[in-house]
Amino acid sequence: MLILGIDPGSLATGWGLIKCHGNKINYLASGVLKFDKKAEFNNRLLEIRTKLESLLIYIEPDEVAMESLIYVKSPTSLIKLAQARGVILSVLLEKYQNKIFEYSPNLVKSTAVGHGHADKVSVQKFLNTLIGPRDYETHDESDALAVAICHFFNKDNQIQKPKTSKAAARGLSASLMHKIG
Repeated sequence: MLILGIDPGSLATGWGLIKCHGNKINYLASGVLKFDKKAEFNNRLLEIRTKLESLLIYIEPDEVAMESLIYVKSPTSLIKLAQARGVILSVLLEKYQNKIFEYSPNLVKSTAVGHGHADKVSVQKFLNTLIGPRDYETHDESDALAVAICHFFNKDNQIQKPKTSKAAARGLSASLMHKIG
């Protein structure tokens, strides 16, 4: 199964692709879709749509995991992020209806590190342990991979409200090292 993780943004959207074989995870690819910050915002929304459509044609994932809306201090930033997420969701719904899953930033961090307020460096250390060392272009890229991995470990909980398992509370990097392929 191919899982695409997305860390949405209005200036940059991170993406990470993993392949799952039973209980093993393999890193395939990751990157950042960057958008023209000088462009009129409506044109940037069109750019988000176009670049995401191209990415989906290229990688053809089986499921998509996306970080849910986060609290942002600036109402303007929150509105722009929500609009960018709306465009991303509209693209995804065309082909992946019922295969799109959302996870809160706290659940993503808790799954990776063991607590929901971990910093981005701790998340990257977890990723390096789980899938091997990588140089990430931005935190958007590593966050997107963490979202994909969060989905892998929490996808069976999607029928009910996602919960953090006991293993996630201890930190998956320590408790699941024997399952990594």
